[in-house]
Amino acid sequence: MREQFSLRTVQKKAVMVSKIAGIFLIFSYMVSTKLPASPEVSFLLWMGFVVMLVFIVDALLRRFISDPICEINEMAHKIAQLDFSASCKINSRDEFGELADSLHKMSENLQRALEKLEEDVRQERRLLKERKELTDRLSHEMKTPLGVIRAYAEGVQDEKSEEKRQKYAGIIIGETDRMSALITTLLDLSALENGAASLEPKRFDFVEFTETIAGRLLLDVPDGDFELQYALPDHKVFVYSDPSRMEQVLNNLLVNARKNVSPNGVLKLSLVEEKNKLCFSVFNQGAPIPPERLSKIWDKFYRDKNAKYGGSGLGLAIVAQILSMQHLEYGVENRSDGVSFFFYIPIEK
Repeated sequence: MREQFSLRTVQKKAVMVSKIAGIFLIFSYMVSTKLPASPEVSFLLWMGFVVMLVFIVDALLRRFISDPICEINEMAHKIAQLDFSASCKINSRDEFGELADSLHKMSENLQRALEKLEEDVRQERRLLKERKELTDRLSHEMKTPLGVIRAYAEGVQDEKSEEKRQKYAGIIIGETDRMSALITTLLDLSALENGAASLEPKRFDFVEFTETIAGRLLLDVPDGDFELQYALPDHKVFVYSDPSRMEQVLNNLLVNARKNVSPNGVLKLSLVEEKNKLCFSVFNQGAPIPPERLSKIWDKFYRDKNAKYGGSGLGLAIVAQILSMQHLEYGVENRSDGVSFFFYIPIEK
């Protein structure tokens, strides 16, 4: 019964206004005919009341119908112009209120969809730019080994000496391995960047882990013309990470230090506990990195043109990607007589 007599719809409001107006119209006519006045005066009084009633009905209908329609129309027009800042100040609980709420929700959804679309477009443009840069850099990287392979392949065809033919074949195989390693590394980095490769973390002792990798890469190496120093904890320190990916990180950082250490210079490896974190650092004595190039060394294919060695330019990019995926702090800094690379990893109790 209460719901039946409520004014929850525009139709009910219009019907209610018309009924009340009709009732007051009839009542005013009855009152005016009973007044102790001439018929002309009574008619004039009744007409005055009718005019006043018309203005009241008009104001009510404008409030219930015309104003909400104007508000909704204005908001719909702004939405059509992709202006989602507009809002309807309609607090009624009738169809207009529901329509205003629907428009608000539609506006919010359209704004989110448009922002998502803009983000997708920016992402697509960034990916296209990266793909173009990658294609250009990869083409440049492939030119040298392909040129070498072609030159030595022609040499194999023309060379009569079996010794030289074997030498040329060895060079061709070496360049082929180099191209294969470059492509494999690049695909691995691309998988990490695109989320196709995920981390598989587990708890392990990082001290023993570092000792094993450093021993393989820095001890008893044929070209080890450097002085190895190290400072490691004499007890186990556990971390929670992906061992295979962290092995890539340590491999690349240690190989990078080994290649850049000056002849008979110091290469120092250290693990230091700092509060609840373990700081890994590797220092190589040698030429510093120019300050303007410090931030670029983490980029794909970046190589110092003055470096004394060759490489794919992907090692440090992989280090940065793996550490970034784990939200680990990392960096590089010049010291008075060399360069130090470092990263921090939380200690797992």
